[in-house]
Amino acid sequence: MTKSQNNTDETTIFDDVESNVQSYARSFPVVFEKAQGAHIYDREGNKYIDFLAGAGSLNYGHNHPVLKKALIQYIESDGITHGLDFHSAAKEKFLQNFKDIILEPRGLDYRVQFTGPTGANAVEAALKLARMVKNRTNVIAFTNGFHGVTPGALAATGNSHHRGAAGISLEGITRMPFDDYMDDMDTLGYMDQMLSDNSSGIDHPAAVIVECIQGEGGLNAARLEWLKGLEELCHKYDMLLIVDDIQAGCGRSGTFFSFEPAGITPDIVTLSKSISGYGLPFAITIFKPELDQWEPGEHNGTFRGNNHAFITAATALEYFWSDDKFAKSVQAKGEMMRERIETIIGQHPHANLKSKGRGMMRGIECESGEIADKITSAAFKKGVIIETSGPEGQVVKCLCSLTITEQELMDGWNVVEQSFAEILGNQAALKKAA
Repeated sequence: MTKSQNNTDETTIFDDVESNVQSYARSFPVVFEKAQGAHIYDREGNKYIDFLAGAGSLNYGHNHPVLKKALIQYIESDGITHGLDFHSAAKEKFLQNFKDIILEPRGLDYRVQFTGPTGANAVEAALKLARMVKNRTNVIAFTNGFHGVTPGALAATGNSHHRGAAGISLEGITRMPFDDYMDDMDTLGYMDQMLSDNSSGIDHPAAVIVECIQGEGGLNAARLEWLKGLEELCHKYDMLLIVDDIQAGCGRSGTFFSFEPAGITPDIVTLSKSISGYGLPFAITIFKPELDQWEPGEHNGTFRGNNHAFITAATALEYFWSDDKFAKSVQAKGEMMRERIETIIGQHPHANLKSKGRGMMRGIECESGEIADKITSAAFKKGVIIETSGPEGQVVKCLCSLTITEQELMDGWNVVEQSFAEILGNQAALKKAA
């Protein structure tokens, strides 16, 4: 149980000056001051178990001591902070580690493009490159997909709340149903039929962009055989396969890339969020060498790469991914999460709850966004920060750090379980009274 929440006087400056666009702060209305590992502390000293972890940007927890030490040493040595896309020792170390530790052991041969520092920047580069290489404008995206809120990425995003703020027509995208979008529907068969019919009205796409696990879309995890079939369709119709691994990547799914268990090799992959390892802004778009058809400076930006992020990213790859111990621990904790979710669902047989996700990217779908919001609010009052996702915010979504201890993980899920019991018990009582 937390202590008293921060009083309203302490947040006056945010109310007076910060834009209404602020979002997470509305769900967690305190002033946070310190964080370490799986915990974050507010100004009053209240301690919270963080099941949000920067929306998946802190896979290795807050202020991991190994990464922090490497960053401090680099800063104190007057290492390059900003250098456009100059070659730097920090960039060299990241590229070498990424090649040696991530790409080569997985049999992957990719070029690395340093885009602007956000996931949306990486997606924009991926879409632009695919269209340039194939000399076509159309791209297939999927229902419930989320790829960012800059114009190109937003066009590929399904959520009407985000699309409604565009201010322009969102074009160049054909929407297809994601795996299991409708009961008993062969979504790949439907896609195949539409692409093969010259009267379907679909312009030949340059690419397909997909999340193997749809984070903001509600933790919809595509079946591995569906992903394999999607790759085959891309080959059949000469389309590039883009995997958006911005939220599901860097180990979140139980493997470094979320597509690994499907045995596929995407043409283009986008990474951001936890690629820096420390919550620093950093994004990359990686692609097969034959697709590297950019002219120098053709896709430009002042903040291409982040030397501080290069340091923490290179250190994280070396520390966590040099062998399979970390991945196995993530898989084990993912299984613990699955079991707790099944327990909670079993406790409320009439609540129509549903298990969602894969690895340590999991949650519970509720009957409505209103119920899910009440549950996350109840959890916050008990000391756990956890968010919702899905088109109606109906999924209680856990994105805790991958480094969380098993005890911390269970402590957090104990609170989530109590919150489900509290809210669903109240709902049942209201229904009975009515």
